[in-house]
Amino acid sequence: MESEIYRGSPVITRYPEPILTKDDVPYESNLTFNAGIVKTDDGYLMLFRNDYGCTKEEWESGKRFKGTNIGLAHSEDGIKWKVDPEPSFELKQLGVDEFVRCYDPRITQMGEDFIVSFAVDTKHGVHGGLCRTRDFKDYEILSISVPDNRNMVLFPEKIGGNFVRLERPMPVYSRDAAGKFDIWLSESPDLVYWGKSRLVLATEDVPYCNDKIGPGAPPLKTDKGWLVIFHAVDIDPSRGKNGWEDSWKKRYCIGIMLLDLNDPGKVVGMSKRPLMIPEAPYELSGGFRDNALFPCGMVRDEKGLIRIYYSAGDAVVRMATAKEEDLLKLCTEAR
Repeated sequence: MESEIYRGSPVITRYPEPILTKDDVPYESNLTFNAGIVKTDDGYLMLFRNDYGCTKEEWESGKRFKGTNIGLAHSEDGIKWKVDPEPSFELKQLGVDEFVRCYDPRITQMGEDFIVSFAVDTKHGVHGGLCRTRDFKDYEILSISVPDNRNMVLFPEKIGGNFVRLERPMPVYSRDAAGKFDIWLSESPDLVYWGKSRLVLATEDVPYCNDKIGPGAPPLKTDKGWLVIFHAVDIDPSRGKNGWEDSWKKRYCIGIMLLDLNDPGKVVGMSKRPLMIPEAPYELSGGFRDNALFPCGMVRDEKGLIRIYYSAGDAVVRMATAKEEDLLKLCTEAR
């Protein structure tokens, strides 16, 4: 019997239907997931990862995806979305020959600017990037990290005079196992040059993780601190085929923690159990990689509820809600 630690929290309410699938996309699409969502004065905006050019049957016969682009969707209520007729963000717009694939966008609004963090595969490693846009048509690259680093999320305001981001370096040579990746924090005076890096949360600090963790969505400011959702991975060698691949031994859960308002490198509380685990039928089967929840957006809606947007099975975007006070209690009360 599996440990009692692997139980999702009852404070979460799942929205019954996916809010974005491949069928909502007016151009070639097979998987829509890992989306960044931001609430603006006019509604909601979403940038989503779109993998295209391969079906499940083609994958199992050896074919692979033709490519990945990033789509833009709009919504008045954050539930029903309309996707623009063309992708918003593609390699050809960036004009960098070194880049192979851009994916997994996150959005932080700062004044009139939208700062988009993204992962980028290159000919010489995986990086995390930051770019700036106002219209989601023209993107200005601000910075690209050295390899290997990604899963970057930007705080929505300066702290101590600097911009701050959470990130997930991938130091395969300096940890006790190749998959032990942790959450770090870095600061910048201008969104270009980053430093003052320090560890925030290690995999061994998370009881339900035996592999890696990483930040999920831009932190949300509360009276008690910065609310942060993150992904946490455990591996079970006994797991077999879970999705399209012949073998998928990982499970992605969603965790939650609280960081100090003035010193966001300091964890002031964390739930010792996952906020969410794959447990709904549509989270356990039918995806590209089943058993995988990936948090990618967190906003406070018009009613004061916290909306958590997440990918299920690396295939669709879904949503769950919770009361802010309940999430804070999970972080600050012993579990």
